Amino acid sequence: MVDTVRNAGGWLYDQVLAGWEVTVLTREHQDIRPLEILGARVVDLDSALATENGLVPEALVASAELYSSDERIRAGLNRVLERGLTKFSMWGDEIPADIDARFSASEYCMSRAAQVFKRHALVAAEVREPVIAPTESFRTSGFTASQSGHLTSV
Repeated sequence: MVDTVRNAGGWLYDQVLAGWEVTVLTREHQDIRPLEILGARVVDLDSALATENGLVPEALVASAELYSSDERIRAGLNRVLERGLTKFSMWGDEIPADIDARFSASEYCMSRAAQVFKRHALVAAEVREPVIAPTESFRTSGFTASQSGHLTSV
């Protein structure tokens, strides 16, 4: 959860502010306040993977480390990527070679409000003296999503 707030918290907040329905899937069963501060709904990852509700998010953001380390997540994200209907972004230093060619570097410039809310979320997550840069870095697939919709983060 801290990784999500640190690497994509400003982007998540700005998407909520723009009218998106933002859901964060997490395995961590701890205090979810940091994600709630950003306006995200939090759902248990294992429960979400166990159900097939047919909802395809318009945008998805994930940790490259999580993609590499969990076969269920890798399979699910690859299915979404193959459909080509979802803007897919990853953060992290090591984008897996099997999908790297589909992604290009992108920077997201956070609103001032997002920077403030991200700081509050990190403090709630007990990150001491968080440093908030004005941008967040991703590797993003080429699809461009609409102005509002469903966003899922894992």
